[in-house]
Amino acid sequence: MTTILQINSAARSQGAQSTLLADELTAKLQQANAGAKVVVRNLLGDSLPHLDDATLGAFFTPADQRTAEQVAINAKSQALIDELQAADIVVIAAPLYNFGISSQLKTYFDWIARAGITFSYTANGPEGLVKGKKVYVVSARGGKYAGTPHDSQTPFLKTFLAFLGMTDVNFIYAEGLNMGPDAAGAALASAREAIAAV
Repeated sequence: MTTILQINSAARSQGAQSTLLADELTAKLQQANAGAKVVVRNLLGDSLPHLDDATLGAFFTPADQRTAEQVAINAKSQALIDELQAADIVVIAAPLYNFGISSQLKTYFDWIARAGITFSYTANGPEGLVKGKKVYVVSARGGKYAGTPHDSQTPFLKTFLAFLGMTDVNFIYAEGLNMGPDAAGAALASAREAIAAV
């Protein structure tokens, strides 16, 4: 059975275009994969702490030396990793905030990027251990940045996902959402056309 993991990373709990479009894409993928299981990870409500002394200490302390707090931190990280590894298709709703990803998504990435678990260092350089995934990134943007030097989000996501082993990545953009009603309508129509073509 196909498992689809949708990761919502908008800072808004309601009405975020990246989430709404990701919902539409996930529904399309579920329809195309009969019996598919959908798992939704809403990062806004998960309250993952940013990296700090406690989190880093937990990640780098050997398993047999961890405190109860460190065991709990590692268990949370491992649960997120297991959820990702169990997915065949990953849909990431990634709005563009100040030329990058949301702090929620960055924190999630910090919790799943674990040496020896999701990537390893080899004699030939780093090797991603999260393989065999089809990834879709749905990016909602107020302006138009794709293909320009101002789009630092796309190369970062490509680099990070590939570092973990996810190289089959497709981007769907809704650009110009804050450039007036006509531009917003065109942005949504273009994104939905891309979703329909999946």
